[in-house]
Amino acid sequence: MNKLPSYKLAPDLTVCRILNGMWQVAGGHGYIDHERAVEDMIRYHESGFTTWDLADIYGPAEDLIGDFRRRLQELRGKQELDRIQALTKWVPHPGKITRSAVIENIQKSLNRMNVSSIDLLQFHWWDYNNPYYMDALKYLTELRDTGMVKNIGLTNFDTEHVQIMMDSDLPIVSNQIQYSIIDRRPEVKMRPFCQKHHIGLLAYGSLCGGLMSDRYFESKKPSAAELDTLSLRKYYQIIEAWGGWDLFQELLLNLKIIAQKHKVSIANVATRYILDRAAIAGVIIGARLGIVDHRVNNPQVFNFRLDKSDLDAIDTVCTKSNNLFEVIGDCGDEYR
Repeated sequence: MNKLPSYKLAPDLTVCRILNGMWQVAGGHGYIDHERAVEDMIRYHESGFTTWDLADIYGPAEDLIGDFRRRLQELRGKQELDRIQALTKWVPHPGKITRSAVIENIQKSLNRMNVSSIDLLQFHWWDYNNPYYMDALKYLTELRDTGMVKNIGLTNFDTEHVQIMMDSDLPIVSNQIQYSIIDRRPEVKMRPFCQKHHIGLLAYGSLCGGLMSDRYFESKKPSAAELDTLSLRKYYQIIEAWGGWDLFQELLLNLKIIAQKHKVSIANVATRYILDRAAIAGVIIGARLGIVDHRVNNPQVFNFRLDKSDLDAIDTVCTKSNNLFEVIGDCGDEYR
């Protein structure tokens, strides 16, 4: 099995620096055949992509992990399961949180994933005005002490609320946030804070749902019909808020020149740019299992480095854009 660069997120958790994102199996990205998806997961694993990012609300994602683990054990033996890192999320509806409800939901994820302990439980909360998120984190910390959960992370929390958790001595090891060449909001508050407190950042949206790729270089503004996945529709709106399609094409031109210089793809350059930022543990790249395969292209990210002229060329375009921190707010504010 190939071995790719990794990041030590916690003493007992080392993740691949490119994580396989499973939001795409939840719907809105094309029909996912369960059997073909599991076969594709085996291929990703054998290519060295051993870390999976999923959630209890991502449709069959947790069930796919469970079936993948069973299949891998049949093929390679039980010891091979130790190479997998499965990072799920718990996304409860805001409301009163009880210890029994936390145990019930985490046990459901354990059963679906066919694991005895969750490597990283990433917690998301929709409404900051509802204070029960602190109760949820307190109960998750208790579950960490019992072994049901090995580590606790966050998803789309802003800096102010992560600070509250740090002040309460909650053992947070990561925060998953949107971060790309065009969406640099984490650089204002979140990244410096996490660097100071040794919290790893897991970045998603770094390829803008596939828009930041060779496929869209020198292409006209896509129509609504051409934006045929949830990811494309979501990140097209981010591009519009950032500066629009024409400026985005100017950025893609510079990325194409850099990619040709290093003999890689635009997507590789966009991923490398984020991986090189301080406090970044890894970049999550969505996997449309059984539909599109990036196993050959993604490892090229680790075969080159961006130099100062590359970074200057990227930044020259980005200085012409709108400031998304001013437009949207801090990390996760787009969900609240």
